[in-house]
Amino acid sequence: MLNQFPKLRLTPFTTGIVAIFLFSLVIRFWNLGQFNQLVFDEVYYAKFASDYWLGNDFFPSHPPLSHYLIALAMGLGQVFPVNPEQVNDLTGAVRSTWSYRWLNALTGATIPLLLGAIAYLLTQRRLVTLLTMGLVALDGLFLVESRYALNNIYLVFFGLLGQALVLWHLRQEKLWQLILGGISLACAGSVKWNGFAFLLGVYLLWAIAWVKPFFNQGWTKGERQANSLQLLDRDGENNQGFLSRWLIISPLKFAIWLVLVPVITYSVIWIPHLLMNGEYASLEGFWRIQRETWQYHRRVGNSPDIHPYCSPWYSWLLMARPIAYFYQKSGQFGLINDVHAMANPILLWFSTGAMALLTGTVIWQKIRQFSSQTINAPLRGITLYIEVNYAVNLLPWLGISRCTFFYHYLPAYAFSILALALILETLLDSPRHSHNVIAWAVLTLVAIAFWYWLPVFLGLPLTPRGFALRMLFPSWI
Repeated sequence: MLNQFPKLRLTPFTTGIVAIFLFSLVIRFWNLGQFNQLVFDEVYYAKFASDYWLGNDFFPSHPPLSHYLIALAMGLGQVFPVNPEQVNDLTGAVRSTWSYRWLNALTGATIPLLLGAIAYLLTQRRLVTLLTMGLVALDGLFLVESRYALNNIYLVFFGLLGQALVLWHLRQEKLWQLILGGISLACAGSVKWNGFAFLLGVYLLWAIAWVKPFFNQGWTKGERQANSLQLLDRDGENNQGFLSRWLIISPLKFAIWLVLVPVITYSVIWIPHLLMNGEYASLEGFWRIQRETWQYHRRVGNSPDIHPYCSPWYSWLLMARPIAYFYQKSGQFGLINDVHAMANPILLWFSTGAMALLTGTVIWQKIRQFSSQTINAPLRGITLYIEVNYAVNLLPWLGISRCTFFYHYLPAYAFSILALALILETLLDSPRHSHNVIAWAVLTLVAIAFWYWLPVFLGLPLTPRGFALRMLFPSWI
């Protein structure tokens, strides 16, 4: 049966999974301790984590889970020291840079695995799974966020893990999968509040599944037949089939495991922070710190005066304003070490195009243009899953007045990569040679772009001309 993960045997599929994971692992841990200083928001998160060990009170601008994890990494890094020669006291105590970065690197290396697991649970297609994993592994934004003590990679990790567990529950109906899924989705929101968008995506898909039958009752027999013909793909799976699986989560199970458990999880995660910051060590203190956090973000302005790398949500779709995390010029030749929090440009642009293509099929109902004899259609249920999760991770930013940054696009970007992988698989599976050529051309361009921009992902030295050639637009600098 195709309702579970394949057995782990040495096959081209499992070999590909292991190879992509090892590549992701190596490139994240390579020279991890470089730049023996606090890079970008490490001045907050690494220092906050250190404050737990030092017993210092502090006000977090986000929920505390990522601070706990970085603090845990610091503690283990002290027990098992690595790169002891690369140390500083910028966090308030003498620590190696490796100690507060290694857990981020390990967590980031699992992102291709998690998004690949989601692709497999949705499609049961090995090629889609490998394409999804490979594309994520060749991205720059996920790579940069994994190499420093920042919090965004934890948000994506718990969000994708939670969704994968819920999708797994829809296949196997094991209660533990749903329970852990609810806990993990709450953890995403316990890193940053926008992490609750992953939980909102689950809520919307569940609600659509339960509401849709009421609308179906009003259709005529002919309308239902036409809809069925439109949505079927080569595997016989359709949009209604995908949605019907959500009905195994009854309203009672939903209320307990996807509402009550996340609320409890989020509340419990705050307890250590409240106890270590005595003025908040009460129920009233819990609510007070929620209000103060909300008020803090409302006070943040939105202009270049606030931060030179502020960027509105719509600019993320084309990466109009990536962020320079680190810049250093040294040596007699003026070599530049630069770390740019930017996506693989080719991958991002094609992923945005893939989302536009899938959105077009939903809005104008032109799914049949993909379902000819020469090119197979993606599953409409999967299209719905991608669209919903992309929307809930992007559209809420329309109403945000504070300064926002390109890295806020990271969760939505993951689902756009999944959309691109789905389309590339249909092109590679097509009997038309021209479709195969298009897919291989896109994959080749993505790989070339990754290696071309790798120096600004890893902070490798570049000549001024080499750096300028990689900054294609003035707004990138």
